[in-house]
Amino acid sequence: MRITRLHQVAAAAGDSSETETFYRDVLGAKFIARFDPPGLLFFDFCGVRLLLEGDSPATLYFWVDDIDSAYADLRGKGVEFEGEPHMIHKDEDGTFDNPGTEEWMAFFKDPAGNTLALASRR
Repeated sequence: MRITRLHQVAAAAGDSSETETFYRDVLGAKFIARFDPPGLLFFDFCGVRLLLEGDSPATLYFWVDDIDSAYADLRGKGVEFEGEPHMIHKDEDGTFDNPGTEEWMAFFKDPAGNTLALASRR
């Protein structure tokens, strides 16, 4: 198992309209998509996605080529996951990748209680 890159960071959005303007117009991030409901904003920072939503604390998503083998490897090292790898999103229109690509994730915590996730596409 090898984590190849930081894939996505999720953080609180606050007022989504004000947040969208700030990240797009002030910081110059490439705007990817907005999903209402539930109020999700996606931006791209040189290949790392920023997901802004509600009042959730930050979450780090790590990209792996094979989520099933990475999941098994980390479980073998004592990591306790919050469920098994599962599909989070099917990209029907190609917003994030090729149309029809599925994004899969598996969530766990670090020793300090921060939420971390493995992410992969199928």
